[in-house]
Amino acid sequence: MEGYNIQIRALTIEDHDEMLRLWKKAGLTSRPSGRDSRQSIEEQMAAAPDLFIGAYEDRRLIGVVVASSDGRKGWINRLAVHPDFRRRGIATALVAEAENALRKRGTHIFAALIMESNVASKQLFRELGYKELKEVSYFSKRDREGA
Repeated sequence: MEGYNIQIRALTIEDHDEMLRLWKKAGLTSRPSGRDSRQSIEEQMAAAPDLFIGAYEDRRLIGVVVASSDGRKGWINRLAVHPDFRRRGIATALVAEAENALRKRGTHIFAALIMESNVASKQLFRELGYKELKEVSYFSKRDREGA
């Protein structure tokens, strides 16, 4: 990020609408009437304000990462960088900030789930020292659509 005026800081609920726009612009899906609703995000932020991290150029949100912990390992979720700002080290800085926040919570194992088709994200995580586990199958169950 050298040579750029980028700041990394905690997100607040006031960033909610910008987060949703950024996820959409970056090609990530969101559930604005479910887990990504303003109320849901506000509750998540209240429980873990340090795990919602944004990258800003001036006042413009250009990158986001949401971390979480299951008590055993930390998860790097919802990593997105605006397409006009990619290849500048922003995603790397966001992942590092998320890992540091998780370390402060006593977490020392980090993981990310990445869609098979997301070649750029897979390459980024490899470059950051993450190992791909091909023998793992991901299963998901939802109580309701949009959750």
